Amino acid sequence: MKLYSDVGGQRFRQVLGDLLLVAWIWLCVELGLLVHRMVEALGAPGRMAAEAGDGLAGNLRQLSEPIGKVPAVGDQLRSPIDSAAGAAGKLAQAGRDQVHAVDQLALVLAGVTIGLPVLFAVLIWVPRRIRFARRARAAQKFIDNAADLDLFALRAMANQPMHKLAKISDDPVTAWRDGDSEVIRALATLELRRTGLKPPPEALPG
Repeated sequence: MKLYSDVGGQRFRQVLGDLLLVAWIWLCVELGLLVHRMVEALGAPGRMAAEAGDGLAGNLRQLSEPIGKVPAVGDQLRSPIDSAAGAAGKLAQAGRDQVHAVDQLALVLAGVTIGLPVLFAVLIWVPRRIRFARRARAAQKFIDNAADLDLFALRAMANQPMHKLAKISDDPVTAWRDGDSEVIRALATLELRRTGLKPPPEALPG
């Protein structure tokens, strides 16, 4: 597969475009990671609440055990402490739920920040590169020697703008029919440049 043109200007644009695409992807990834870090930072209060709730619940449960052993009134004294420990546990779980939600949001926003711009750029640039590679590969099969230029000269008269044809000949069709090698070579070169190819060396003038 031919990835880059033989024509200098076209090859430069292709290489530049590929480099810009890579740079764009890198920029989007860096921006996505930054968004992920910034959103994740919003989960700090939830993490603190979870740690505080777990610590408080643990301390209250440790306190309720010896109180529960107090004769006659132990169960009564222990009940509000156990209730407080349960409330602290719920606070810790709420904190963990918040952290989980923030983490999920961070992943989604990072994915969107990276994915959408990259997908947009890839859908614009990559199909063009694929079309070029297919055209160049197909054209290479037909350009082996000077005799093959006749086909590309015919294609040039069908595909190229009229003002470009006029620069080559006032009557390119007649010149092609008469086998004018100079006009045929110029027409074929014009069409080959569109596919990113150059005529074979023996087809070049002088």
